[in-house]
Amino acid sequence: MINVIIGKKGSGKTKKLIALVNEAVEASRGNVICVEKGLKLTYDINYRARLIDTDVYGINGYDSLYSFLCGICASDHDITDVFVDATLKIGGADYEELLHFFDRLSVVAEEGNTKFTFTISCDVADLPAGIQNFVTVL
Repeated sequence: MINVIIGKKGSGKTKKLIALVNEAVEASRGNVICVEKGLKLTYDINYRARLIDTDVYGINGYDSLYSFLCGICASDHDITDVFVDATLKIGGADYEELLHFFDRLSVVAEEGNTKFTFTISCDVADLPAGIQNFVTVL
């Protein structure tokens, strides 16, 4: 399953993501992963969640992000939740490419029974219709 938290800058997306990560850590019987650009969430995320900085691994673009997330899931079959903050900063602002990324990743999510949650800073009206199937607006 893929969920997307959408809102303008300063609308509370990251705070919502932090709360969701920490809730998942408490509820999960597996592993929780949080992916971000830079290490801003170090002191906000429960230490039991694996926090990963995409800058360390040179992740740029949706193909790179897709491969990275697939590698994470392939290396640990106990992952229940993956959270990605600042998706557009990592993958880029091409919404059609983002939709293709979500379509591909939804197969991985279903196969591995993994829940993916992304934050995106934009107006929901700017997104292609297909992405709106995944969206939770703040």
